Amino acid sequence: MLIAVSAFGKNPDSEVNPRLGRCEYFVLYDSGTGEYSAIENTGRFSPGAAGIATASLLNEHRVQAVITGNVGPNAFTALKAAGIKVYTGASGKVKDMTERYKKGLLTEAASANVGPHGS
Repeated sequence: MLIAVSAFGKNPDSEVNPRLGRCEYFVLYDSGTGEYSAIENTGRFSPGAAGIATASLLNEHRVQAVITGNVGPNAFTALKAAGIKVYTGASGKVKDMTERYKKGLLTEAASANVGPHGS
């Protein structure tokens, strides 16, 4: 499974960025191989609907779950439509969040946790 974590940097030691649509990078974790990689979030450059553009980017990379701090309603809807699981409330280092995911300590979000333009 490919898991994306919104981040300020490009590696597992990077801090989680609480913003989904406007984060700089996503650190990708492949739960099958245990390997990390990173992609730039080009969706953040969208003048509007950055969350939707970001959801499209994650779908293009075949991400199956995303871990972040906050997700707005439009991004949440787009992620769910793409079949991407959403985990919110993340903070700390990327590697800590992937470890929590592997241990089953994260709860899948049932809805957005911020209003429009808050992610």
